[in-house]
Amino acid sequence: MSTQQKDLSYFRLRLQELVNSSFPEKAHDQKFIDQRSSWAANAYEGAFRSGNPIEQCNEIANYILFEGLHFSKFDTVFQVVCNEFDTLMADEELRPFALKMLPVCDPVFDRYELTDDFAYGYEFDLLYTEITGAIAIWIEENGLQ
Repeated sequence: MSTQQKDLSYFRLRLQELVNSSFPEKAHDQKFIDQRSSWAANAYEGAFRSGNPIEQCNEIANYILFEGLHFSKFDTVFQVVCNEFDTLMADEELRPFALKMLPVCDPVFDRYELTDDFAYGYEFDLLYTEITGAIAIWIEENGLQ
């Protein structure tokens, strides 16, 4: 296996792991995963051939691999479900319920400009409160199906 193929599979696995856990809506988007990992592998190889230290090559490749994937809508919904509604269901039901709530909460997310560092800004608390309300209303209207 060539170095390029090893690098590509390494980046593909790292990206797949992230999207599986934090961006389930992208988990089956093979075109996105293939393209992004290929770009990262090419960037790493180019940086390495240019004489950059390994740490910098990794930094360049990671920037490309994870661009736009630092703030996760799913992680936010999952955080709200775990913190605010965990007494209503068993632990093993929290993630599936958060996945179900993700499309319910999309209109709330649409009202915010979600940048990579959004979770560290003051608007995150407002979003958190609105997500909590949207889920509470949904549970009130639909129960815990």
